[in-house]
Amino acid sequence: MASQRDVKNKIASVKNIQKITRAMEMVAGARLRRAEQRIEALRPYAEAIGRMTRQAAAAAGSEAAQLPLLREHPTPQRVGLLLVTGDRGLAGGFNSQIIRAGLRLSAELAEDALTTEWYATGRRGVSSLSFRGHELRGSYTGFADRPAYADARTIAEDLIAAYVDERLDRVEMVFNSYVSPLTQRVTRQRLLPLSHEALGEDSEQTEAPAHASVDYEPDPEMILRRLVPDYIEISIYRALVESAAGFFGAQMTAMRSASENAGEIITDYTLQMNRARQAEITQEIMEVVAGAEGLS
Repeated sequence: MASQRDVKNKIASVKNIQKITRAMEMVAGARLRRAEQRIEALRPYAEAIGRMTRQAAAAAGSEAAQLPLLREHPTPQRVGLLLVTGDRGLAGGFNSQIIRAGLRLSAELAEDALTTEWYATGRRGVSSLSFRGHELRGSYTGFADRPAYADARTIAEDLIAAYVDERLDRVEMVFNSYVSPLTQRVTRQRLLPLSHEALGEDSEQTEAPAHASVDYEPDPEMILRRLVPDYIEISIYRALVESAAGFFGAQMTAMRSASENAGEIITDYTLQMNRARQAEITQEIMEVVAGAEGLS
């Protein structure tokens, strides 16, 4: 059985770790609240861009299909896969579930004779893919905790250029949608070419009543040509913001669990230390009794 001093040292070590995990939980909670506010501020703008794009696509009619970002390549061969991860760990399975989802999707594409071109945001995704021997066509790090719109624009410009130059025939994005601090849902979104479903042409007609009339100046095709890149940028930015909120939620939950586990370990060690103290006292009493019997 370990001595009291050994057990005390273990208790002190676990308590120090518990202090760190509690501090990290508090920091993650504060950052989560700010990230939630960013999501709430972003959603109306993202929905407005989506609504304007849908209406312009409907007004452009068949001409919309001629736009480079809406036109499907006849014989697709290469699919760009963008994985949105965090720059740091200690967040449970937050990053690993995105990596696994990306690898599964890549395997599915391989079954259809499609080649995966990897893109990743966040150091965790970049390092994991590089460790597995995958060549990255684009890596974006250093902003996962607080992404800016300029970061999303940089990513979107690279993907759009690759698609227009026919270096990519399709672009998919995998990220963690923020549901709650306890739940982050792995989401797959097709970025390019924009499908009819993505533009919401099958959605309810409550947005634009049949009797409504909109005059476009310039023509709807020119407006759509400008709106589609914005739609892609805002889609990527929203994924970055939701991923940031999901990361802080996952980290807060993981650190809370770690703190509770540390408390259980401290309790176990305290019981072990009490048993060790009792054993030492019992041993001392036996030695005293044995010495007294020897004198008598």
